[in-house]
Amino acid sequence: MSRIGRRPVPLPAGVTARVEGRQITVKGPRGEISRTIHPELTLALHDNTVAVERPSDEDRHKALHGLTRTLVANMVEGVTKGFSKSLEIQGVGYKAEPKPFGVQVTVGFSHPVPYHAPKGIKISVENNVVMKVEGVNKELVGQVAAELRAIRPPEPYKGKGIRYVGEQVRRKAGKTAQAAK
Repeated sequence: MSRIGRRPVPLPAGVTARVEGRQITVKGPRGEISRTIHPELTLALHDNTVAVERPSDEDRHKALHGLTRTLVANMVEGVTKGFSKSLEIQGVGYKAEPKPFGVQVTVGFSHPVPYHAPKGIKISVENNVVMKVEGVNKELVGQVAAELRAIRPPEPYKGKGIRYVGEQVRRKAGKTAQAAK
């Protein structure tokens, strides 16, 4: 069996899971998430755990087994602790402003760029240069952070742009003048 897939996902206090066919819904203090699992796998609720079961030992089923267990574990972690990603803006005059619809970034274009946050995602701004994306769905938090970074990715010469906190940008040397002939 898959080493990851065979471990049941424990449900902490205050978290409930409901399985209806291929649909699993996890509800906790931070919200509720639903997901449809692969049709060949089954979910079973025991005591205070969710177990993922596979039909055979085919490689495909083994891969889906571990994947599905991890997805369910991420759902449980999301409704208990939540997920977050932080981005920082570097560049003279570059900034972010929180808006009711999400965030508006000014990053060297002729116009400010509005970003509309999807439902379930909260974007907060600290000191106009650090954006924090928070939510219960790990995939959605990562996707929103990637979309915000894609507005102005860090460039390799001066390092200006939007980057993840702690991201190392590989810098290049600029052009050098050629010696006179």
